[in-house]
Amino acid sequence: MAVITYRQALHDTLRDEMLRDEDVFLIGEEIGVFEGSYKITAGLLKEFGEKRVRDTPIAEEGFVGAAIGAAMLGLRPVVELMTINFSLIALDQIVNHAAKIYGMFGGQTPVPMVMRTPGGGGQQLGATHSQNIELYYAFVPGLKVVAPSTPADAKALLQASIRDNDPVLFLENLALYNTKGEVPDETEPAEIGKAKVTREGSDITIIGYSRMAMVAQQVAEKLHSDEGINAEVIDLRSLRPLDRGTLIESVRKTGCAVIAEDDWLTYGIGAEVAASISDGAFDYLDAPVRRVAAAEVPLPYAKPLERAALPSAESLTTAVHQTLDAVGRRR
Repeated sequence: MAVITYRQALHDTLRDEMLRDEDVFLIGEEIGVFEGSYKITAGLLKEFGEKRVRDTPIAEEGFVGAAIGAAMLGLRPVVELMTINFSLIALDQIVNHAAKIYGMFGGQTPVPMVMRTPGGGGQQLGATHSQNIELYYAFVPGLKVVAPSTPADAKALLQASIRDNDPVLFLENLALYNTKGEVPDETEPAEIGKAKVTREGSDITIIGYSRMAMVAQQVAEKLHSDEGINAEVIDLRSLRPLDRGTLIESVRKTGCAVIAEDDWLTYGIGAEVAASISDGAFDYLDAPVRRVAAAEVPLPYAKPLERAALPSAESLTTAVHQTLDAVGRRR
């Protein structure tokens, strides 16, 4: 089992899937000669050639549309969108075509494609390049939306996404690219739509995805070592489909929940998770479900303001304390 970065896990999985299936090809801006803005595709043009690593103009609507057509004809394109912010240029292609073609044509034409795209703040890239707008896509039937937080899940979920016959939006957070973790040499594709309990506990359930799943894990470990609080941590991994069963089972056990997300609070992913908990575990709740999210402002460029606007380990810890204090459980 190797210890590698999230970035390397993505690169290696793309290469492995291209070797496994000649119908898999890559398409996007600067992914070939430049080897990708974040070097995920380094060396792949040299190895596989221009037929399977396709550099495109700066025209998201055009190359996403081309990938949809290729998928309809039996290929398996992996689109790299330089950031999720630029996916807005291709919103019509993603929402009105990729997501709907299979249903509108009675299942005659699957659209097996993956749209890889990073997002998230903390890099001082300004408000229009630092967003978490995955809710736009998790809202849409016909799409699958996944958000791995570890190198191992990046590998397993990318395998699953490339082999899936539905269009998949594959979310990567810029803050995760250099994080490291153990990745098995032989990995089975993950089940899209299945959350993972990354830490078992009995006092409270902490739920996160992508970067905030990693933060949730760190907070839970510190709460246990410093205060004896035994938190259960759930990494959603998949935003559509959402694994409501795992969420409900956990909250029925712990009686409390805090949800952490990098997007905005209002209408966010956390709101759907909280509603799911209310539907399935209301009678088991000892305190209201709390949510920790980004400030509802365009993300500032200035580093101190940007840091203040984003959810953090400190804000998550405070929410856990407030929840446990409300029911007199804090030691």
